[in-house]
Amino acid sequence: MQDSSQRLTGLGKSLVALVVMVLIGSGIWMLVRDKGAPGRDGQPGGTQPPAPTPADPPALDAPLPEGLVETQTEIPRLAPATACQPKDGVLEVELSEYAGYAGLIAANGGLAPNPESIFAKKYGFRVKLALSEAESWNALNSGRLAASATTADVLAVYGRQFEVSVPALIGYSRGADGIVVRSDIKRVNQLRGRTLATAQFTEADFFIRYLAQEAGMPVRMLGSLQDAPDADALNLVFCEDGFVAGDVFLAELKAGRSRLAGFVGWAPTTTEVAQQSGGKAHVLATNRNLLIVADVLVVNRGFAQQNPEMVKGLVHGLLEGNRIVRDTPNAAIDAVAGAFKWTREKATAELAKVHLANHPENLAFFSGQIDAAGSFSGIYSSSIYSYGPGLIRSPVDGDRFLDLSALKSLAAEPAFKDQKVAIAPIRSSAPSAVEGDPLLSKDIRFLFEPNSAKLDMQNPENLRNLDSLRDLLRISPGSTILLRGHVDNAMIAEFRKQGGEAFVRQMALKAMELSKNRAAEIKRALVETRGCDAARIETVGRGWEEPAGAEPEKNRRVEGQWFTVE
Repeated sequence: MQDSSQRLTGLGKSLVALVVMVLIGSGIWMLVRDKGAPGRDGQPGGTQPPAPTPADPPALDAPLPEGLVETQTEIPRLAPATACQPKDGVLEVELSEYAGYAGLIAANGGLAPNPESIFAKKYGFRVKLALSEAESWNALNSGRLAASATTADVLAVYGRQFEVSVPALIGYSRGADGIVVRSDIKRVNQLRGRTLATAQFTEADFFIRYLAQEAGMPVRMLGSLQDAPDADALNLVFCEDGFVAGDVFLAELKAGRSRLAGFVGWAPTTTEVAQQSGGKAHVLATNRNLLIVADVLVVNRGFAQQNPEMVKGLVHGLLEGNRIVRDTPNAAIDAVAGAFKWTREKATAELAKVHLANHPENLAFFSGQIDAAGSFSGIYSSSIYSYGPGLIRSPVDGDRFLDLSALKSLAAEPAFKDQKVAIAPIRSSAPSAVEGDPLLSKDIRFLFEPNSAKLDMQNPENLRNLDSLRDLLRISPGSTILLRGHVDNAMIAEFRKQGGEAFVRQMALKAMELSKNRAAEIKRALVETRGCDAARIETVGRGWEEPAGAEPEKNRRVEGQWFTVE
């Protein structure tokens, strides 16, 4: 490469001038194109929100924010599987700094191997709990660890190469994961064409992919912030972890750039970034009442096959520790605070962001009978669908991971036999930033008989759409759905020809009634055929007042607006 002090030839100067002119022209064209993009998200009553501020065109001299990492277009390969061989009767279990693992800490009496622990007293082995924020999947696969914890969605990502068994549900995150966005963004649908930062192949990545999927938005992974975002998709760039993603977004805000619309990460960074943004950002949603982030115990498969009684001991200790923390938190708070080097006050606050699962909740989670949170099969299948065939190219059935023999054998334990499934909505004492706004909207094409409100219950698409709405209510306790009925507006001009404005008004009233009846018919079907609570479903008919586009087919629809509790 030539030194910058060397003089350019006449031809070289001409070439440089030509390149500069082309780049400037391209930048102007991209800016005009972005500013001319129409808004996409409708609001109740037919009003349109302000179009989101378009992302800046890629600036040639803009520095890349520190913390961004290379986007992986393939699932990472794991180390070959080897059975773990514990030394001196001590099982090493690696965890991250997260209150959801308080039950294991309580059962063990801290992190160090403890002869007074539940594991030692009842099953004759000791447990060493190690803390690490690095992913332990290679160590777990290769036998350097006996067990760890992850979320159910991650299992779908790594698939067949991940040689682990899942004997138990640990619990649900209840607010530890969240989405922080610029203040003009009020629902997930408005992220179309925008870019978020998150940590790839983590529960945060799955969280936003799941919501984008429900909102009907494709997801595109960008190589860097220099890449032009896809105007019809939610765009993602990636960081080392969810904490760094928050730092990167806050740096962009403070620099006055709009390349990032927000980030998906973990508490307390989510709250801190919103507070430090000076009103420029807010928390769009957390999983406080959106229970699709479920932590499960994962055990090295070879070890589990060779030592079923030790696996039973791990599950027993976990459930007993969860019971202690749930029923008598003061008895465990010092052990939890000491393990994570937290104050008692912080430990109490962090425990409020998790739901530690008991025995019947475990059984319901794996059987699919839980109706107030995500089930194992539901989360696993959603993960495969959310990441898509471009990443998960050869998905495997989630049942290959499950070994529930230990869980089932503990059903007669006196401490567990009277436990009940107890998952309820958590309501904030203060008004929420998203109060009154749906988290997302989804347009659903239900097929009715012509000019009728009778739903065709033999049509497979109708049945899938009913299941989709039911599942939204199931995985979010306390959430509600507003069904907004719409009809085709293609006949307005013909009505005007036939009888003028008076006839148009007459037919508009009929259209309003038809759309209302169609929304009511879907509510009836949800209640009678899907067991949904009628009190959690509202309906309204909008007639032809809120067209979604010029095509008649797009306007014969029902819009489902999903309101979660915050």
